[in-house]
Amino acid sequence: MGEDRSITKWFGDNLAELLSGKIEEVTQSFDREGYIRAVREQCPGLGYSGRIALHAKELKNALPADYSEALEILLSILGEENPGETGMFSEYYWIMPVGKFIETYGLEHFEESMRAIEEVTKRNTGEYAIRPFLRKYPLETIRVMRGWALSDNFHLRRLAAEGIRPKLPWATRLETFIDEPEPVFGILALLMEEGVRFVQKSVANNIADYLKVNPSAARAFIDRYRESGDPNTRWILKYAIRKSDMAI
Repeated sequence: MGEDRSITKWFGDNLAELLSGKIEEVTQSFDREGYIRAVREQCPGLGYSGRIALHAKELKNALPADYSEALEILLSILGEENPGETGMFSEYYWIMPVGKFIETYGLEHFEESMRAIEEVTKRNTGEYAIRPFLRKYPLETIRVMRGWALSDNFHLRRLAAEGIRPKLPWATRLETFIDEPEPVFGILALLMEEGVRFVQKSVANNIADYLKVNPSAARAFIDRYRESGDPNTRWILKYAIRKSDMAI
């Protein structure tokens, strides 16, 4: 039998205890008992997303009221970066409430939150946290994400492609760029010769999303690379069209 990864085992008051232990190593001003008790009382009946949101809410209640101060505490517990392309939802699952905290409470703190999302995604993922910022600050956020697309860190390159997907699984639809996807395609163009498979899949899945929501624009983008001889580009294109009627 495989390891139990159920929400009951991994995202209840046991996660509150795990996070409390990490937070108490860096600050004494944390209401450990109140946080654990609140999660224990409210998490029964909640699904995965609801529990992550609950942890973020109760962390907000237990940490200093100032967003910047609370965020610094949360960033200080993240530990070493994930060196691999896997493990973000297994070994680093416990970071999910930190991303949700940024997503929920950091929208009025753009620069700080962008920096925090960078750190989260190097271990877990910032693909959900980034989406409210894309809606409220589309140009500013795209500018940051272009920088991520050029980063030496493959986790940031992956976020540059994954975070702007219009149909990201487990997230609300991102309508911001569907009719005018040039900002998205501008980022994907920077990644069309990407060599890391983890990133390639995000680029390809984004193109595949656009084949559904704006097929004419997506096909025009694909046509720009149809004659490419780069093996990475060829892999991305083939993966992107695997469920469509297109051929490369």
